[in-house]
Amino acid sequence: MQNHRNTIRPAPDTILGTIADYVTNHEITSEVAYQTAHHCLLDSLGCALLALEYPACTKLLGPIVPGTIVPNGARVPGTHYELDPVTAAFNIGSMIRWLDFNDTWLAAEWGHPSDNLGGILATSDAISRQNESSGKMPLTINDVLTAMIKAYEIQGILALENSFNQVGLDHVLLVRIATTAVVTHLLGGSREQIINALSNAWLDGGALRTYRHAPNTGSRKSWAAGDATSRGVWHALIALRGEMGYPSALSAHHWGFSNVLFKGNNITLSQPLDSFVMENILFKISYPAEFHAQTAVEAAMQLHPLAKQRLNDIKTVTIETQQAGVRIIDKTGPLNNPADRDHCLQYMVAIALIFGRLTADDYEDGIASDPSIDGLRQKMVVSENQQFSLDYIDPHKRSIANAITIHFTDGTSSQRMVVEYPLGHRRRRDAAIPVLKQKFVHNMSAFMSQQSAISSIELFDDFAALRNTTVSTLMSQFSTKHQHDS
Repeated sequence: MQNHRNTIRPAPDTILGTIADYVTNHEITSEVAYQTAHHCLLDSLGCALLALEYPACTKLLGPIVPGTIVPNGARVPGTHYELDPVTAAFNIGSMIRWLDFNDTWLAAEWGHPSDNLGGILATSDAISRQNESSGKMPLTINDVLTAMIKAYEIQGILALENSFNQVGLDHVLLVRIATTAVVTHLLGGSREQIINALSNAWLDGGALRTYRHAPNTGSRKSWAAGDATSRGVWHALIALRGEMGYPSALSAHHWGFSNVLFKGNNITLSQPLDSFVMENILFKISYPAEFHAQTAVEAAMQLHPLAKQRLNDIKTVTIETQQAGVRIIDKTGPLNNPADRDHCLQYMVAIALIFGRLTADDYEDGIASDPSIDGLRQKMVVSENQQFSLDYIDPHKRSIANAITIHFTDGTSSQRMVVEYPLGHRRRRDAAIPVLKQKFVHNMSAFMSQQSAISSIELFDDFAALRNTTVSTLMSQFSTKHQHDS
């Protein structure tokens, strides 16, 4: 019997339309979301500039063809580069993500919504400069903050119940989706063009998580988000040129994303899109560490005064963590590079117990070669605490708890040190913001004087003025060309 195919093109998948309607029509009214977004912007810029101290990052930056300068292009903070928006998005996104120090969202899927700032800042700067050159109005930081809130929301709400990691796909595919949506809108795209761009973004599938897990952990996990956000800009740009879309990209029988890559499960949005994610975002304040280890490092820091005095007397260190922590960062055996170490729970706890600190430099080979680190790692026992796992997914708690106990050879033990909520959690927001600003000043120190960094914070502190600042004005402050010219 002949198998006939239905050639009637369906209406767009519901999620494509829902996201497009949210981006084009939904008004953000939450002042908490805007206030939080401007702190996310401040923090992300600081993370990006700190990454410039690491050659493994800087070797990837700049134009595809060396020496290329794009007139009225997008600036890359901390450099003299002026690039097309796609390449600039890769640069900025990779810098923000490089040290695993930017904000975080934890749910069925994990991720870092500030990864979208690569595409948002690059596109907004290019639009603003081009508008100014032709006598049109540039975009303002308020436009950037609105795009951020919506990108965070798209990525975060999709992450609530859709676990891409369970099928081996990396979370950066949600960066590509969110960036595509908001950047197409920033460029002036219609609802239809946003849907077309989104459908193509879903058709890209997803990168495998191979580069995040032993024995293959490597530096791609630091530029994967830059790649994803730049791809989102690319989809937006070609949609504006009239490139067609694929309405059932997700749901098409046999060939759609759900059947091919998600084991036949439907992609769902578990709640309406508004500003929930931005209001509840997790900041990485104190330590450049995979977020499921943040409270473990805080607990270890509290135990450091005892551990350093009795380091040779330690018999075992027990670490209780959540199910996600066990899956992602419980590692034994050799660690091959910084990307391997900053995703090892035992390594991060060992550094904190031994040295009373955890910085990006502590993942480099020079520190890692200290035999006391691996010696202490070998004495650690990691287990899942089921209550921690339940509290992790409880919408009223959303804790990321860890507990550490040190057991000594003489039979004595430390107190069981439990930390449920890291400093960057919404429950500790008031205590976190002053420390977040200190983090920014520290991260900026290699790029500008401390006084200049403080002046930048003063701009962010004047929230009304910041919202009306043009994107090109802010980006020029972080350009080395501007620094040289002035």
